[in-house]
Amino acid sequence: MRPYLPRFRFLLDDLACVDEQALRARPLTPQARVTLLLLKIAAGNPRIADELRKWVDDLRAILHDSGGIEDFVTLLTYIESVGEAPTGELQDLFAQLGPEAEEAYVTTAEMLRAEGRSEGAAAAKADSVLTVLAARGITVPGAARVRITQCADLDQLDTWVRKAATATSAEDLFA
Repeated sequence: MRPYLPRFRFLLDDLACVDEQALRARPLTPQARVTLLLLKIAAGNPRIADELRKWVDDLRAILHDSGGIEDFVTLLTYIESVGEAPTGELQDLFAQLGPEAEEAYVTTAEMLRAEGRSEGAAAAKADSVLTVLAARGITVPGAARVRITQCADLDQLDTWVRKAATATSAEDLFA
């Protein structure tokens, strides 16, 4: 029976210890190589555009691969989510890769900004609901507080703000 049991071992790839030359030498697809690079350098990096310029061959290969634009958008989303590069620098970099890359970047950046605005508006409205209830001396139990603060539906939050003005308990919001 022993030969048929799976044998697993723990493998840690400590990217912090891998230099870019060693990463480039690995027998990986461009998508995998750039993904590992981004995991290594992207978070909080205001100079990511400069560092990615050394990897334009892999970025171009990703774009020209079958399904590459979707992979490229995934990488862009990660860069925008964790990086701190000025928008203009990133747009200049991706413009050098061609109109398809620049359009993907602009679209992704606009989508993420819109998401951020929507999340901010929802958080502000949720705070308004809680503020009205608190001003009226109404205790909000933990589960109700979580439901209010995690709601992303702006119309629902507007309804709750109106209900909070006349509610006698937090549960009245959900009735």
